[in-house]
Amino acid sequence: MARKFLYAVVILIVLAGAALMTYRFWGKELLRLAMVPRVAVEQLAPPPSYAGAEMWIARPDKPGNPALWVPAGQSTAADPPAALFFIHPTSYLEATHWNAPLDNAEANARAELFLRGQASAFNGIAAIWAPRYRQVAFGAFLTSQAEASRALDFAYRDVAAAFAAFLEQAGDRPIILAGHSQGALMLTRLLADQVAGKPVAKRIVAAYAVGWPISLTADLPALGLPACEREDQAGCILSWQSFAEPADHAMVTDIFDATTGLTGKPRAATAMVCTNPLTGRAGGSAPAEANLGTLIPSKDLKSAELTAGLVPAACDGRGFLNIGASPPNMGPYMLPGNNYHVFDYSLFWGNVRADAARRMAAFGRK
Repeated sequence: MARKFLYAVVILIVLAGAALMTYRFWGKELLRLAMVPRVAVEQLAPPPSYAGAEMWIARPDKPGNPALWVPAGQSTAADPPAALFFIHPTSYLEATHWNAPLDNAEANARAELFLRGQASAFNGIAAIWAPRYRQVAFGAFLTSQAEASRALDFAYRDVAAAFAAFLEQAGDRPIILAGHSQGALMLTRLLADQVAGKPVAKRIVAAYAVGWPISLTADLPALGLPACEREDQAGCILSWQSFAEPADHAMVTDIFDATTGLTGKPRAATAMVCTNPLTGRAGGSAPAEANLGTLIPSKDLKSAELTAGLVPAACDGRGFLNIGASPPNMGPYMLPGNNYHVFDYSLFWGNVRADAARRMAAFGRK
């Protein structure tokens, strides 16, 4: 499922930045030629040490922490009660390696941008750890070669090592887990392997596995936590995938329905976890007036303005999040099918921030 779903995401992203007519003529073959690495998978050394600050993009003691960015009118917590482990989405776009070199400057710069627009939503309630990891290249999701599966295992090995170090460094604080796209994929694997049935599960305030499909019946039972049903519930999982109208979900559903879930059951025709980020509840709808703030990015993507009341949200029967008409001024990164995957967090930044605080309060009561 991991390789096949992100295969669709890659197609969408490449289409957003490449010539549509070229894709129509050469399609998948062109993508493979351009993005699938033509080298052998490197036998990566064991995971690096995450004891020091150098292997973290964000850590409470790291200068220039990009996750501490906030838009005008917002502030970070001086002594946050929770600790956040955040796994960034794919930022390595080259085809020279199956796994991103840790010193790749462009990939690292993109990862910092993702932290500013995504992880920053939690800095009002949590101290933030976000590791560098030898993420899988986009091209790994365009092929069924065994190298791709090996590369995924290497990437996850780094994430698991970083999580173990995070647990030591964060002390006994309550924990929030979050990720997006490839980061959410890594998070689901982490939940199944390192959280489900373990003592640490009792410390989880919430897990935000955003921008990744999670079947309610074929995946969720393996993750050790239930889907969030209420806005005041702690110890649960949130997930959504944002589409504007008219939406075309085929590039997700065609692949999703052909795969087997983490429980071994088929995903075909199963509903997906859909948390409405405007209400914090499972399913349902909410008007734009309930949106506490969408991040409208600047042209250089280095800053953003928080605008309230701009985007509504409604979960459909399958589990996709409908945001109505395309919101204005979001930049050029809307994907074919009216897929707003790139903006899954920033569309609802203000509500994610409020949601995390609300669930932290619920965790304290529990």
